[in-house]
Amino acid sequence: MLVVMKMEATPSEVEAVVRKVEDRGLKAHPIPGAQRTAIGITGNLGVVEPAAIQSLDGVLEVIQVSHPYKLVSREFCPDDTIVDVGEVQIGGRDLVLIAGPCSVESYEQTLNVARKVKAAGAQILRGGAYKPRTSPYSFQGLGIEALKILDRVRNETGLPVVSEALDIDVLDEVADYSDMVQIGARNMQNYTLLRRAGRCGKPILLKRGMNATLTELMLAAEYVLDQGNGQVVLCERGIRTFADHSRNTLDVTLIPAIEEISHLPVIADPSHACGQRGKVLPLSRAAIAAGADGLMIEVHDAPEEALSDGLQALLPEEFSELVEQVAMLAPVVQRGLPAFAGRG
Repeated sequence: MLVVMKMEATPSEVEAVVRKVEDRGLKAHPIPGAQRTAIGITGNLGVVEPAAIQSLDGVLEVIQVSHPYKLVSREFCPDDTIVDVGEVQIGGRDLVLIAGPCSVESYEQTLNVARKVKAAGAQILRGGAYKPRTSPYSFQGLGIEALKILDRVRNETGLPVVSEALDIDVLDEVADYSDMVQIGARNMQNYTLLRRAGRCGKPILLKRGMNATLTELMLAAEYVLDQGNGQVVLCERGIRTFADHSRNTLDVTLIPAIEEISHLPVIADPSHACGQRGKVLPLSRAAIAAGADGLMIEVHDAPEEALSDGLQALLPEEFSELVEQVAMLAPVVQRGLPAFAGRG
Protein backbone atom coordinates (compact mmCIF):
# COMPACT_ATOMS: atom_id res chain seq x y z
CA MET A 1 0.00 0.00 0.00
CA LEU A 2 1.16 3.53 -0.79
CA VAL A 3 -0.14 6.69 0.86
CA VAL A 4 0.31 9.82 -1.27
CA MET A 5 0.25 13.05 0.71
CA LYS A 6 -1.05 16.37 -0.57
CA MET A 7 1.52 18.91 -1.78
CA GLU A 8 0.69 21.17 1.17
CA ALA A 9 0.81 18.37 3.76
CA THR A 10 2.75 19.39 6.88
CA PRO A 11 5.43 17.31 8.64
CA SER A 12 3.03 16.74 11.53
CA GLU A 13 0.40 15.35 9.16
CA VAL A 14 2.97 13.00 7.66
CA GLU A 15 3.96 11.91 11.16
CA ALA A 16 0.29 11.27 12.05
CA VAL A 17 0.01 8.84 9.14
CA VAL A 18 3.22 7.11 10.17
CA ARG A 19 1.91 6.67 13.73
CA LYS A 20 -1.42 5.33 12.45
CA VAL A 21 0.40 2.71 10.41
CA GLU A 22 2.89 1.72 13.10
CA ASP A 23 0.16 1.49 15.76
CA ARG A 24 -1.16 -1.42 13.72
CA GLY A 25 2.16 -3.23 13.86
CA LEU A 26 3.18 -2.39 10.30
CA LYS A 27 6.18 -0.55 8.86
CA ALA A 28 5.88 2.96 7.45
CA HIS A 29 8.49 4.22 4.99
CA PRO A 30 8.23 7.98 4.29
CA ILE A 31 9.53 8.81 0.80
CA PRO A 32 10.09 12.56 0.32
CA GLY A 33 9.61 13.60 -3.29
CA ALA A 34 10.29 16.73 -5.29
CA GLN A 35 6.72 17.97 -4.82
CA ARG A 36 5.04 15.73 -2.28
CA THR A 37 5.74 12.99 0.25
CA ALA A 38 4.60 9.39 -0.16
CA ILE A 39 4.51 6.79 2.61
CA GLY A 40 5.02 3.15 1.78
CA ILE A 41 3.42 0.54 4.02
CA THR A 42 4.84 -2.97 4.29
CA GLY A 43 3.68 -5.93 6.32
CA ASN A 44 0.33 -7.68 6.44
CA LEU A 45 -1.73 -5.17 4.50
CA GLY A 46 -4.90 -7.03 5.26
CA VAL A 47 -5.16 -5.36 8.67
CA VAL A 48 -5.26 -1.85 7.20
CA GLU A 49 -8.44 -0.49 5.68
CA PRO A 50 -7.66 2.22 3.10
CA ALA A 51 -10.50 4.34 4.49
CA ALA A 52 -8.78 4.52 7.88
CA ILE A 53 -5.80 6.22 6.25
CA GLN A 54 -7.68 8.19 3.59
CA SER A 55 -9.56 10.12 6.25
CA LEU A 56 -6.42 11.54 7.88
CA ASP A 57 -5.48 15.17 7.32
CA GLY A 58 -3.06 15.78 4.47
CA VAL A 59 -3.73 12.49 2.65
CA LEU A 60 -4.40 12.76 -1.08
CA GLU A 61 -4.95 9.11 -1.97
CA VAL A 62 -4.23 5.54 -0.90
CA ILE A 63 -2.96 3.17 -3.61
CA GLN A 64 -2.83 -0.61 -3.46
CA VAL A 65 0.52 -1.79 -4.84
CA SER A 66 0.19 -4.67 -7.27
CA HIS A 67 3.74 -6.10 -7.16
CA PRO A 68 5.05 -8.56 -4.54
CA TYR A 69 7.94 -6.11 -4.03
CA LYS A 70 6.99 -2.73 -2.63
CA LEU A 71 9.84 -0.45 -1.58
CA VAL A 72 11.88 -0.96 -4.77
CA SER A 73 8.98 -0.23 -7.10
CA ARG A 74 8.23 3.00 -8.94
CA GLU A 75 4.75 2.88 -7.46
CA PHE A 76 6.34 3.58 -4.08
CA CYS A 77 8.96 6.01 -5.36
CA PRO A 78 8.44 7.50 -8.86
CA ASP A 79 11.65 9.56 -8.68
CA ASP A 80 14.99 7.92 -9.52
CA THR A 81 17.13 7.09 -6.49
CA ILE A 82 20.63 8.57 -6.41
CA VAL A 83 23.14 6.43 -4.52
CA ASP A 84 26.11 8.23 -2.95
CA VAL A 85 29.40 6.32 -2.83
CA GLY A 86 31.85 8.71 -1.23
CA GLU A 87 31.51 11.79 -3.42
CA VAL A 88 30.38 9.76 -6.45
CA GLN A 89 26.70 9.59 -7.35
CA ILE A 90 25.19 6.59 -9.15
CA GLY A 91 21.83 7.00 -10.84
CA GLY A 92 21.95 10.59 -12.03
CA ARG A 93 22.60 11.90 -15.52
CA ASP A 94 26.30 11.03 -15.41
CA LEU A 95 27.59 7.52 -16.05
CA VAL A 96 29.78 5.90 -13.40
CA LEU A 97 32.73 3.62 -14.10
CA ILE A 98 33.89 1.15 -11.44
CA ALA A 99 37.19 -0.56 -12.23
CA GLY A 100 39.98 -2.52 -10.63
CA PRO A 101 41.37 -6.02 -10.12
CA CYS A 102 39.17 -9.03 -9.44
CA SER A 103 41.30 -9.77 -6.38
CA VAL A 104 43.60 -7.62 -4.30
CA GLU A 105 46.93 -9.43 -4.61
CA SER A 106 49.35 -6.89 -3.15
CA TYR A 107 49.59 -3.23 -2.23
CA GLU A 108 51.80 -2.44 -5.23
CA GLN A 109 49.50 -4.18 -7.71
CA THR A 110 46.37 -2.52 -6.35
CA LEU A 111 47.90 0.96 -6.20
CA ASN A 112 49.30 0.67 -9.72
CA VAL A 113 45.96 -0.42 -11.19
CA ALA A 114 44.05 2.20 -9.18
CA ARG A 115 46.23 5.04 -10.44
CA LYS A 116 45.86 3.88 -14.05
CA VAL A 117 42.11 3.40 -14.01
CA LYS A 118 41.63 6.75 -12.29
CA ALA A 119 43.76 8.44 -14.94
CA ALA A 120 41.59 6.80 -17.61
CA GLY A 121 38.33 8.01 -16.03
CA ALA A 122 37.21 5.50 -13.39
CA GLN A 123 35.43 7.01 -10.39
CA ILE A 124 35.26 3.99 -8.04
CA LEU A 125 37.85 1.27 -7.31
CA ARG A 126 36.76 -2.36 -7.10
CA GLY A 127 38.85 -5.04 -5.44
CA GLY A 128 38.06 -8.44 -3.97
CA ALA A 129 39.19 -9.23 -0.44
CA TYR A 130 37.08 -12.37 0.01
CA LYS A 131 36.55 -14.39 -3.16
CA PRO A 132 33.71 -16.88 -3.73
CA ARG A 133 35.39 -19.61 -5.79
CA THR A 134 33.85 -22.72 -7.24
CA SER A 135 36.82 -24.80 -6.11
CA PRO A 136 37.92 -24.72 -2.45
CA TYR A 137 41.51 -24.97 -3.68
CA SER A 138 41.39 -21.75 -5.74
CA PHE A 139 42.69 -18.43 -4.39
CA GLN A 140 40.20 -17.22 -1.80
CA GLY A 141 41.49 -13.66 -1.36
CA LEU A 142 43.70 -12.00 1.24
CA GLY A 143 40.84 -11.17 3.60
CA ILE A 144 41.39 -8.40 6.11
CA GLU A 145 44.86 -7.72 4.69
CA ALA A 146 43.26 -6.90 1.34
CA LEU A 147 40.77 -4.55 2.99
CA LYS A 148 43.62 -2.69 4.66
CA ILE A 149 45.36 -2.42 1.29
CA LEU A 150 42.21 -1.00 -0.28
CA ASP A 151 42.00 1.53 2.54
CA ARG A 152 45.60 2.66 1.90
CA VAL A 153 45.01 2.90 -1.83
CA ARG A 154 41.82 4.92 -1.31
CA ASN A 155 43.75 7.39 0.85
CA GLU A 156 46.43 7.74 -1.82
CA THR A 157 44.21 8.01 -4.89
CA GLY A 158 40.97 9.47 -3.53
CA LEU A 159 38.94 6.70 -5.19
CA PRO A 160 36.08 5.31 -3.09
CA VAL A 161 36.15 1.53 -2.74
CA VAL A 162 33.66 -1.30 -3.28
CA SER A 163 34.39 -4.83 -2.09
CA GLU A 164 32.34 -7.99 -1.61
CA ALA A 165 31.08 -9.44 1.67
CA LEU A 166 30.64 -13.20 1.39
CA ASP A 167 28.76 -13.76 4.65
CA ILE A 168 27.68 -12.12 7.88
CA ASP A 169 30.99 -13.07 9.53
CA VAL A 170 32.94 -10.62 7.36
CA LEU A 171 30.22 -8.06 6.60
CA ASP A 172 31.23 -5.65 9.35
CA GLU A 173 34.89 -5.78 8.30
CA VAL A 174 34.01 -5.02 4.68
CA ALA A 175 31.68 -2.20 5.72
CA ASP A 176 34.38 -0.68 7.95
CA TYR A 177 36.95 -0.51 5.16
CA SER A 178 34.75 0.02 2.09
CA ASP A 179 32.59 2.87 0.84
CA MET A 180 30.18 0.38 -0.73
CA VAL A 181 29.46 -3.26 0.11
CA GLN A 182 28.93 -5.74 -2.72
CA ILE A 183 26.58 -8.70 -2.38
CA GLY A 184 27.66 -11.11 -5.10
CA ALA A 185 25.61 -13.27 -7.44
CA ARG A 186 26.01 -16.38 -5.29
CA ASN A 187 24.57 -14.52 -2.29
CA MET A 188 21.69 -12.71 -3.97
CA GLN A 189 19.22 -14.90 -2.08
CA ASN A 190 21.20 -15.12 1.17
CA TYR A 191 18.41 -13.41 3.08
CA THR A 192 20.24 -13.29 6.41
CA LEU A 193 23.13 -11.48 4.73
CA LEU A 194 20.75 -9.15 2.87
CA ARG A 195 19.03 -8.14 6.11
CA ARG A 196 22.33 -7.48 7.83
CA ALA A 197 23.57 -5.55 4.80
CA GLY A 198 20.49 -3.36 5.10
CA ARG A 199 21.68 -2.35 8.57
CA CYS A 200 25.41 -1.96 7.86
CA GLY A 201 25.21 1.77 7.13
CA LYS A 202 26.86 1.60 3.69
CA PRO A 203 25.48 1.63 0.12
CA ILE A 204 24.91 -1.85 -1.30
CA LEU A 205 25.82 -3.15 -4.76
CA LEU A 206 23.52 -6.12 -5.33
CA LYS A 207 24.42 -8.46 -8.17
CA ARG A 208 21.82 -10.56 -9.93
CA GLY A 209 22.10 -14.28 -9.29
CA MET A 210 23.17 -16.35 -12.25
CA ASN A 211 19.74 -18.06 -12.42
CA ALA A 212 17.58 -15.28 -10.95
CA THR A 213 14.51 -13.75 -12.54
CA LEU A 214 13.76 -10.03 -12.50
CA THR A 215 11.18 -10.51 -9.74
CA GLU A 216 13.63 -12.48 -7.61
CA LEU A 217 16.22 -9.70 -7.97
CA MET A 218 13.63 -7.10 -6.97
CA LEU A 219 12.63 -9.11 -3.91
CA ALA A 220 16.28 -9.54 -2.90
CA ALA A 221 16.69 -5.75 -3.02
CA GLU A 222 13.47 -5.45 -1.02
CA TYR A 223 15.16 -7.26 1.89
CA VAL A 224 17.79 -4.51 2.04
CA LEU A 225 15.36 -1.61 1.72
CA ASP A 226 13.06 -3.14 4.32
CA GLN A 227 15.86 -2.70 6.87
CA GLY A 228 15.95 1.04 6.20
CA ASN A 229 18.75 1.21 3.62
CA GLY A 230 17.50 2.76 0.38
CA GLN A 231 21.01 3.16 -1.05
CA VAL A 232 21.05 0.12 -3.34
CA VAL A 233 22.53 -0.28 -6.83
CA LEU A 234 21.49 -3.30 -8.89
CA CYS A 235 23.96 -5.06 -11.17
CA GLU A 236 23.38 -7.27 -14.20
CA ARG A 237 26.42 -9.57 -14.37
CA GLY A 238 25.27 -12.26 -16.77
CA ILE A 239 23.07 -15.30 -16.32
CA ARG A 240 23.53 -18.98 -17.07
CA THR A 241 21.96 -20.02 -20.38
CA PHE A 242 22.44 -22.72 -23.02
CA ALA A 243 25.15 -20.66 -24.73
CA ASP A 244 28.63 -22.16 -24.75
CA HIS A 245 30.48 -19.32 -26.49
CA SER A 246 30.84 -17.23 -23.32
CA ARG A 247 31.05 -17.70 -19.58
CA ASN A 248 27.55 -16.30 -19.02
CA THR A 249 25.03 -14.32 -21.07
CA LEU A 250 24.71 -10.59 -20.43
CA ASP A 251 20.95 -9.97 -20.23
CA VAL A 252 20.80 -6.49 -21.75
CA THR A 253 17.00 -6.58 -21.71
CA LEU A 254 17.06 -6.59 -17.91
CA ILE A 255 18.36 -3.01 -17.82
CA PRO A 256 15.34 -1.22 -19.36
CA ALA A 257 13.05 -3.69 -17.58
CA ILE A 258 14.44 -2.61 -14.21
CA GLU A 259 14.24 1.07 -15.12
CA GLU A 260 10.57 0.65 -16.00
CA ILE A 261 9.49 -0.89 -12.70
CA SER A 262 12.09 0.30 -10.15
CA HIS A 263 13.60 3.58 -9.00
CA LEU A 264 16.94 1.96 -8.12
CA PRO A 265 19.96 2.55 -10.38
CA VAL A 266 21.32 -0.37 -12.40
CA ILE A 267 24.82 -1.01 -13.73
CA ALA A 268 26.33 -3.83 -15.81
CA ASP A 269 29.34 -6.07 -15.22
CA PRO A 270 30.36 -7.27 -18.70
CA SER A 271 33.59 -8.78 -17.37
CA HIS A 272 31.81 -11.53 -15.44
CA ALA A 273 29.14 -11.85 -18.09
CA CYS A 274 31.45 -13.00 -20.87
CA GLY A 275 34.62 -14.11 -19.09
CA GLN A 276 36.63 -13.12 -22.15
CA ARG A 277 38.69 -9.96 -22.49
CA GLY A 278 37.83 -9.42 -26.16
CA LYS A 279 34.08 -9.26 -25.54
CA VAL A 280 34.10 -6.77 -22.65
CA LEU A 281 34.19 -3.66 -24.84
CA PRO A 282 31.25 -4.49 -27.16
CA LEU A 283 29.13 -5.64 -24.21
CA SER A 284 29.95 -2.40 -22.42
CA ARG A 285 28.67 -0.41 -25.39
CA ALA A 286 25.52 -2.51 -25.46
CA ALA A 287 24.84 -1.98 -21.74
CA ILE A 288 25.23 1.80 -21.98
CA ALA A 289 23.03 1.91 -25.07
CA ALA A 290 20.37 -0.06 -23.16
CA GLY A 291 20.33 2.53 -20.38
CA ALA A 292 22.75 1.31 -17.72
CA ASP A 293 23.82 3.91 -15.16
CA GLY A 294 27.39 2.64 -15.24
CA LEU A 295 29.79 -0.24 -15.69
CA MET A 296 31.91 -2.46 -13.47
CA ILE A 297 35.09 -3.55 -15.26
CA GLU A 298 37.93 -5.80 -14.16
CA VAL A 299 41.38 -4.38 -14.89
CA HIS A 300 44.78 -5.96 -14.18
CA ASP A 301 48.27 -4.80 -15.16
CA ALA A 302 49.42 -8.40 -15.78
CA PRO A 303 46.33 -10.53 -16.49
CA GLU A 304 48.37 -13.61 -17.34
CA GLU A 305 49.67 -13.59 -13.75
CA ALA A 306 46.34 -12.78 -12.05
CA LEU A 307 45.34 -15.04 -9.18
CA SER A 308 41.69 -14.97 -10.29
CA ASP A 309 39.77 -14.26 -13.51
CA GLY A 310 42.76 -13.11 -15.54
CA LEU A 311 41.13 -14.09 -18.84
CA GLN A 312 38.45 -11.42 -18.50
CA ALA A 313 40.59 -8.61 -17.07
CA LEU A 314 41.42 -5.69 -19.36
CA LEU A 315 44.87 -4.19 -19.49
CA PRO A 316 44.93 -0.54 -18.34
CA GLU A 317 45.35 0.68 -21.92
CA GLU A 318 42.35 -1.42 -23.00
CA PHE A 319 40.32 0.14 -20.21
CA SER A 320 41.33 3.58 -21.51
CA GLU A 321 39.96 2.64 -24.93
CA LEU A 322 36.72 1.45 -23.32
CA VAL A 323 36.33 4.79 -21.52
CA GLU A 324 36.90 6.70 -24.75
CA GLN A 325 34.18 4.72 -26.52
CA VAL A 326 31.75 5.13 -23.59
CA ALA A 327 32.45 8.87 -23.65
CA MET A 328 31.52 9.00 -27.34
CA LEU A 329 28.36 6.97 -26.75
CA ALA A 330 27.18 8.85 -23.64
CA PRO A 331 25.73 11.93 -25.43
CA VAL A 332 23.75 9.66 -27.77
CA VAL A 333 21.83 8.29 -24.77
CA GLN A 334 21.67 11.75 -23.14
CA ARG A 335 24.23 10.93 -20.48
CA GLY A 336 27.54 12.47 -19.47
CA LEU A 337 30.96 11.20 -18.44
CA PRO A 338 32.64 14.10 -16.62
CA ALA A 339 35.44 11.96 -15.21
CA PHE A 340 36.65 11.34 -18.77
CA ALA A 341 36.57 15.04 -19.66
CA GLY A 342 38.66 15.93 -16.63
CA ARG A 343 41.18 13.10 -16.76
CA GLY A 344 44.90 13.59 -17.08
